[in-house]
Amino acid sequence: MSLFDPPESDSGSKHSRSEGRRFEPLATRMRPRNIDEYAGQQHLLGPGKLLRRAIESKMIGSMIFHGPPSSGKTTLALVISTEMDARFVTLNAVLDGVKELRSAVAQAEHYQKTNGQATILFVDEIHRWNKAQQDALLPHIESGLLTLIGATTENPYYSLVGPLLSRCQMFELEPFTRDDIRLLLQRALDDDDRGLGHFKVKIDEDALDHFASYAGGDIRNALNALDIATRTLGPAADGFRHITLDIARESIQKRVVRYDGSGDEHYHYASAFIKSMRGSDPDAALYWMAAMLEGGEDPMFIFRRMLIFASEDVGMADSFALTFTVSAQDAFERTGMPEGLYYLAHTCIYLSLAPKSNSTGAVFQVMADIRSKGTGKVPPHLRDKTASGKQSRYTGQENPSESYQYPHIYPSHWVEQQYLPDEKKDTVWFKASNQGREKALWERLLKIRETYGKY
Repeated sequence: MSLFDPPESDSGSKHSRSEGRRFEPLATRMRPRNIDEYAGQQHLLGPGKLLRRAIESKMIGSMIFHGPPSSGKTTLALVISTEMDARFVTLNAVLDGVKELRSAVAQAEHYQKTNGQATILFVDEIHRWNKAQQDALLPHIESGLLTLIGATTENPYYSLVGPLLSRCQMFELEPFTRDDIRLLLQRALDDDDRGLGHFKVKIDEDALDHFASYAGGDIRNALNALDIATRTLGPAADGFRHITLDIARESIQKRVVRYDGSGDEHYHYASAFIKSMRGSDPDAALYWMAAMLEGGEDPMFIFRRMLIFASEDVGMADSFALTFTVSAQDAFERTGMPEGLYYLAHTCIYLSLAPKSNSTGAVFQVMADIRSKGTGKVPPHLRDKTASGKQSRYTGQENPSESYQYPHIYPSHWVEQQYLPDEKKDTVWFKASNQGREKALWERLLKIRETYGKY
């Protein structure tokens, strides 16, 4: 008897019926067999929702499912094929290519001609196919020979070709909620045929909550952890296997962090991190930063984002923020992890609490103006004195640069004179904020202008 075989007291006729599947993962055995057994994705499958109506009316067209791993993309495709009474053919874009697609097309043509049966082609990781491979699908989708269901963890609008997108309906799947996972775990515990019902399991509420919470939306992770916990326990005196919180913690020790350093989640998390600092919420900023680090993000990427933030979003309100961030990055490089977490947190909190100003963004307005209208002439009094002197001696005219007024010989080292080209002399791009140090600097300049503007 192996560790994973239930003892004779646990076995019975129902167990023997599933003997051939006992080595399959619990998540595989518990896949829903129809639309009513499918849990989660209520934004797509709830009463009256488009996908639900399409399935019930058997009016299914080609579609793309995109969402995080273990959000039920493959399972939903299987359920749809069952509801449609269609052949279900699977290709994996990592392993299969045009050759396998041609074979699937030939089979689809055979079954269509012999018994009129439709074929649903499921292509997993479809974003891995190049343009030519994706284009090879188009005529067969267009003719109706194949109904495509593609699955991807990437943003399809970036990873799939336009012609394929135009022929498919897009559906975004979300991670399973904690309540969804609790429901599916309980269903597995109650199912004598495919699940763990024949083991006679008692599970504490806090243990069930732990599985549901620590799965991080990954139902496969939760079910497989429950399977391990159940199979490695022996029955107690009452004949039941008792899963406590401690056993649940042992079985699913690390929460899944849904983060891909190169995919959409990378940009979503980074965006949430920046927007939390911009919104002056240090707790949220620390949360998203920690999530990125837990997901394996390079700390230097985070420091680069904070360096940009120090000028883009704090800017003139606290110019020391940039110096501070550079110093923290330098300290991190000298120290490394895990102590380097202090420098990351220090900088994150400082930038979150710092006064905010985006006035440095004026440079982009100026560049846009120059690109659209060109650069004006340098006013004569701002031109290089030496170069202008050579020209004036040659032409016998007065050197125009001599009219330049040197600010340092005037009170407060300021004098009123024109610095922009004539056609731009009244243009204002920089607009100071009323935050932090920037407010004091701007008010100082305004006071000088008011006091000495008539010199």
